[in-house]
This record gives sequence, C-alpha cells and structure tokens, in this order.
Amino acid sequence: MSPSAQRITTLLVANRGEIACRVMRTAKAMGLNTVAVHSAIDRDARHVCEADVAVDLGGAKPADSYLLIDKLIAAAQASGAQAIHPGYGFLSENAGFARAIEAAGLVFLGPPASAIDAMGSKSAAKALMEAAGVPLVPGYHGEAQDVQTFREAAAQIGYPVLLKAAAGGGGKGMKVVEREADLAEALQSAQREAQSAFGDSRMLVEKYVLKPRHVEIQVFADQHGNCLYLNERDCSIQRRHQKVVEEAPAPGLSAELRRAMGEAAVKAAQAIGYVGAGTVEFLLDARGQFFFMEMNTRLQVEHPVTEAITGLDLVAWQIRVARGEALPISQDQVPLLGHAIEVRLYAEDPDGDFLPAAGTLALYREPAAGPGRRVDSGVSEGDEVSPFYDPMLGKLIAWGDNREEARLRLLAMLDETAVGGLKTNLAFLRRILAHPAFAAAELDTGFIPRHQAELLPAPGELPDAFWQAAADAFVQSEAPAVRSDDPHSPWSERSGWRAGLVSETTLHLACGSEQRRVQPSGTAQLIGETLVCRSQLAGDQAVAESTIASKLAPTKAFRLQAFRRDETLYLQWNGELHALTRVDPIAAAQASHTTHGGLTAPMNGSIVRILVEAGQAVEAGTALVVLEAMKMEHSIRAPHAGTVKALYCAEGELVAEGTSLVELEGA
Repeated sequence: MSPSAQRITTLLVANRGEIACRVMRTAKAMGLNTVAVHSAIDRDARHVCEADVAVDLGGAKPADSYLLIDKLIAAAQASGAQAIHPGYGFLSENAGFARAIEAAGLVFLGPPASAIDAMGSKSAAKALMEAAGVPLVPGYHGEAQDVQTFREAAAQIGYPVLLKAAAGGGGKGMKVVEREADLAEALQSAQREAQSAFGDSRMLVEKYVLKPRHVEIQVFADQHGNCLYLNERDCSIQRRHQKVVEEAPAPGLSAELRRAMGEAAVKAAQAIGYVGAGTVEFLLDARGQFFFMEMNTRLQVEHPVTEAITGLDLVAWQIRVARGEALPISQDQVPLLGHAIEVRLYAEDPDGDFLPAAGTLALYREPAAGPGRRVDSGVSEGDEVSPFYDPMLGKLIAWGDNREEARLRLLAMLDETAVGGLKTNLAFLRRILAHPAFAAAELDTGFIPRHQAELLPAPGELPDAFWQAAADAFVQSEAPAVRSDDPHSPWSERSGWRAGLVSETTLHLACGSEQRRVQPSGTAQLIGETLVCRSQLAGDQAVAESTIASKLAPTKAFRLQAFRRDETLYLQWNGELHALTRVDPIAAAQASHTTHGGLTAPMNGSIVRILVEAGQAVEAGTALVVLEAMKMEHSIRAPHAGTVKALYCAEGELVAEGTSLVELEGA
C-alpha cells in the first residue's frame, strides 16, 4: 500500500458491544461521525445508542447479521462513512472483507488483505515464521484436513496435543486432546466451532506445551515503512483457552528478553508488509525461550493495558495511519510507565465449567472513575445478554506506579462492581487477584487449574451474620407508603411498627437453595445502596467480665453493598453478590409438585447436533447432544450408562436454559 492521504470524517464500526463503544469514543474525540450496525436483537444495545447513526442488519445469529459483508459495505455507503473499523472477532481478520472494503472505495482500519492472508491463517503464519527462522512449537500446519492425517501427526508429535482453528482466535475452535481415542470427536467439534465463528473450518495441531507463559508483543506499522513494538503483555491467566486477566509489562521479563521478542515481532510484521495495529503472540518457557504461536492482525481485547503503560491511544493511531500519517514516535521513544492489569467480566458460571450465561441484566453497576481506573463496557442495566454472541460484558483496567498498586486498585474496582440477574465471573476474578500466587506473579497458563480449590471453592452455608444483614437491608429497602400530606406518619415506617404490638416482623428469605426466617435487628442502616452494620469488637477477658467495661465495648462498622430491584435484593458478602427474595409458600408448593424429566439445557442456545436416537443404548460419558451458545460448543453427556428413552429437541432448534433435551433410563 503506497502512502496516501485519506479523508475520513465518518467511521462505521462493524462490530458490537464494548469494542464498538470503545472505538466510537476515540472517533468522537477526534471529531468524526460514528455509525453503528446491529442485528435485530441488538436494536436497543448500548453501542447503537451511543452512535450518531445506526443501521439495522436484521437477523440474530452472527451469520445472519455481523458476518454479512455485502450488508456491512452497503451500510457504510448508505450512511456516508468513508472508513470501516472491524473491531475484534467477527470479520476483523477476514481478508475477503478487507478486499471488499477496498473494492468499494472505502478505507479498512486494519492491515492489507495480503497481510491478513499471510498471518490470519495460523498454518500459513507458522510456515512463514519457520522460513524466517523464528522458533516454532512442533506441529502440523498442512492443507490435508482428514482425521487420519491429524491422527498420524498427533502420534508423531506426542500427546497431549492442541487443536486450533487456522483462521481464528479467542479460544474458538480450540481443543486439548489427551489421548488418541478422543481425537476424532474433538476434531469434529473444533471444526464446527471454527466454521460457525469464522466461516472457515480448517485446523492445525501442535504440541501442548506444559506450564508456558503467554506473552504477546503489540506492534504498530504505518504506510511509510515504519514499524515498532509497544512493549509486551502477559496473558497467561486463561480458562477455556481464553484470556481472563492480562497485564503489561510482563512481570519478570528482562530488558534483553523484551528487546529480543519485540524485534522478532517487528521482523514478522515487516516481512508481510504489515500496516496498523497487530499482536505477535509467543509461548515463553521457564528457561526464557520463546516460541511463535500466532499473529492477530487486529486490535486486541487487552489493548487498554498497553495504552495505560504508554499513554497512547491505539485507536487514534489506527485512524491516523489509515489517513496516511506516519507514526508519531520512534522505537527508542516508546514509553514504559508503571504497570497495568485488566480483567474480563463475563456472563458465565465459573462453578459450572464456565458455561456462558444469558438473560437480563437486572442489576449492573460499574466502579467509580478516577486516576488509574478505566472501564470499557458495552452493556447497561436492563440489557438482554444474548446466547448468540460472546459473553464478555466489559473490562476493568487499573494502572499503578508498580504492579502491587495496580493489583490493589483493581481489587477495589471489583469490590465496587455489581452485576445481578445472571451468573458472572466477578467473584472468581476477585479471588484470582487476591491469591498470593498472583500477587507474587507466579504466572503460567496452568494457573487456574493449579489453584482451582482456592479459586473455585465449594459453596458453603451462609452464616447467621449474612442473614441478619439481609433481613435489615430487605426491610429498609422496601418502598414506604408515605402519605403526601403526612410524611412522618408511623404507618409509613418500614420497621414493622404496629399500634399495641411489638415493633418487629419476621422475614422468610431465600438465597439460592438456602432459606431462613429472620427478624430484622434494627441496628443496621441502609444509606443509599450501602448497608452500614456494626459488630462488637472482642476485648480482654477481664474487661469483658466488667459490667461497666462491657457496656463501653467498642464496635466496628462494616459496609455492604445492597441493591433492591423489584422483589429481589442483591447483597454483597465476602466479595460475592447474593440474590435474595421472599419465599412464596404457595409458589414453592406448586413447584414441588412439578417434575422435569431428562437431561436439560445448561444455558440458552441452539441445538447443532443430536448424536443419539430413541432406543439407543449408551455408556456413561457418551455425547448425546451438542449445544452451541455464544460461539462455543458444549456437549451434553450421559451421566451414567442407560438407554435413550426420548428426545425432546431437534437440530437447529433454539432452547432455553432448563429445557429438557434427552430422557435417559438407567441400564
């Protein structure tokens, strides 16, 4: 691409959620008009509300909306946009999309299509890096895609192996295979995921490196031949092969290793004529050796931590480079200031193998803004979280002069965050950041499995103090029936006051599977959405035995977040938000007589495959039904050996969480 000045006054963002909001924020700051596109079910989404113009693509699934190239280009032309920003995911690494944009006379805020071709395919990228002498993880990256080829390659590499989508990222189409017997099923599932997410089912297989760190280099190139690296990020904390926590710079990385990895990344970008923002990802072992993994030819989810330690706006750089401007600084001018950590807030169930969650955001509160605090999100309270898209709600980013300051600041931000109405990983994120091993920067991709007992503790019985606080908050959060002509009427009191009777009431509350009858104490005070409770501090035994001293025993205030939404109270306790409701004895009695036979859907989603038929005998662990939700596949397996009595679903059908799918009789 020859350097050329491009006039860009209106920018269309071909994406949704937090990345669309984030791109539009910079675009507006630069004086550009912004255009949002949306599916039918995203009509009222936050990114649509924040844009100057919105175009309805129709449909619901990505294949019917955000992946339709012709509709996206038509939307740009109809809205007067000169440029398209792809965000990440969807078509961001689709060379055909980049070519179609260029053919339409529009500007693509990404690299040339040739660079996407070279690096967008993991197989092609590895071949290119091998020719350039960059160390690679042993693997097969060829064109043949039959199961026998992969079986032979895996046998030569040695188990465990990692199947990866050649055209994708973000954990989609990625499976760890421990033994040959599981290879065929894993390959088929990975291919379906890849086809659904990226429109390309091609796979590669490589050796699964044990205890590696995932370290990536942010590169940036302009149309004038300049290319530099903006330090590195450590993204080792992962679940389901997707990043959960990212930080910059990578803890413990020497200046020499940073330079070596950075220069290798720049060479890779220059070798393919790269332009714009990109990320070269490496596996780093304990000996300091690094292996090329892949290159993401787009802006990364975790780019805010790089912005935090450099003071740069990477989206602004993307726009300026697309206009034909040169990079404003040289390599030796790249700042490295302090430390930044980011966490991804997901709608998912950590206790249920991180299955994605869908539903209504009945409660959504973000932490307060301030120095070193940043939130990139794409949702608002009341929004519907759809099963058709990635379940990430947003990202919380903290910066500090050093890593510990950033860690503590991010913990405080998590404490201020509240999400209700569906399950999230909020408490899980807090446990990670509070874990001594994370504080000591003992990082590798096996961090979560290694510390699973502490990060995913078995739920315990809620203590009396919780129920007492819940009762106080529930009563005080009730809307008083205040008379307009007598605001001080005792009949408007929420304490249970009655003439001639004791001033108390008993609440029958439920939280999850637990229930408790509790009398409010009247000693806690709800101020706004903060419940202030007081507990007596334990003193010296001799003092405690003194009547006068015990009356003067000091108390300590502790504060809990309490949010009332209709008939539900959300109460913070030990870093987790618990939903409480009054028990309805009639509804409970009716529910006890309702039976739901069979294996049920663990989340909202669509049935992509039915692997059994009625009357078929199956063994324990046999995959029965494959459910797709939020671009990932989940197999419903037989919990025991038996016979399939009935099927209650069909391929292509949309099902809600809890829907009966298969009825299985015991053997």
